[in-house]
Amino acid sequence: MASRQTEGRGRRYESIVDTIGDTPVIRINRIGPKNATIYVKFEAFNPAASVKDRLAISIIEAAEKDGRLKPGQTVVEATSGNTGIGLAMVCAAKGYPLVITMADSFSIERRRLMRFLGAKVVLTPRAEKAVGMYKKAVELAKKNDWFLASQFETPDNADIHEATTAREILADFKGERLDYFVTGYGTGGTVSGVSRVLRKERPDTKIILTEPDNAALIASGVAQSRTDSHAPDSGHPAWAPHPIQGWTPDFIPYVLQEAIDGHYYDDLLPVAGADGIAWSKRLAAEEGILTGVSGGSTFAVSMKVAETAPEGSVILCMLPDTGERYLSTPLFDGIPEEMTDEEEALSKSTPGFQM
Repeated sequence: MASRQTEGRGRRYESIVDTIGDTPVIRINRIGPKNATIYVKFEAFNPAASVKDRLAISIIEAAEKDGRLKPGQTVVEATSGNTGIGLAMVCAAKGYPLVITMADSFSIERRRLMRFLGAKVVLTPRAEKAVGMYKKAVELAKKNDWFLASQFETPDNADIHEATTAREILADFKGERLDYFVTGYGTGGTVSGVSRVLRKERPDTKIILTEPDNAALIASGVAQSRTDSHAPDSGHPAWAPHPIQGWTPDFIPYVLQEAIDGHYYDDLLPVAGADGIAWSKRLAAEEGILTGVSGGSTFAVSMKVAETAPEGSVILCMLPDTGERYLSTPLFDGIPEEMTDEEEALSKSTPGFQM
């Protein structure tokens, strides 16, 4: 009999959306620091493989409840990919048409996944950045009377992380040390929502926020200009192109502003995109954890935190998604499609070799 056994989850699910959340916390064993223990909260275990599944179900169900979203109404949203994929999954399960606007600089597999899930994807010029795709979504919503998901402004964003992500962390570390919580930001929902809870119930846990070193919007100290509806009315002057897809659009989201104004984080650390790529590759090859550039970047910062952390510290690192979202990006540069010389030599080393 196998030493590993499973017994099921003890329940049956009425819909794919009921499987969102309760993602595992996993210890890092082979590449972790000697003086500290790093755990990762691996959001790829969500049904559409990213943390944004939580946001997607929160937006749709809150809008259903208060009547903002009507039966059969089209949903529209601007996204770099993961929110769109999550929304496509939720809308498919609930029967809502979905239109996504997305800059054409983001990975091809993301737009194909959304279309595969039934969404329509309207691409905007990369030169217009995130603000451009955002404005296109607003225009389409107004013209067609569609429901605008508003992930960057809606309170439904941080609320779901307060209600689920934070509660899962408390449960998983109940009675145990948790010295640091490390996360990046896209919309800001994770840091704002989780920090609301940790500040109250685990006040000794230091919250570390990170952003790209060449797009350090928060660190710049420059305020984001906004419209009356809290939307960005222009790009942020500190933004520059970076390879960490899903992180740090060219404006400071309103959802994130809560964490900034409330001083929810104890330190703000920059990270280079190249470091995020390097650590993502190491997590895959040496820990078997397949995460994207954003996860690699958060892990890079967690390793940096460990360098000065007290002996025995426990660090929890957010991994937002799966590495399969990045097959056409620099993350997979150098990964060959054909056999390498070493692999070909292995093939030829046994009698069964055939050309």
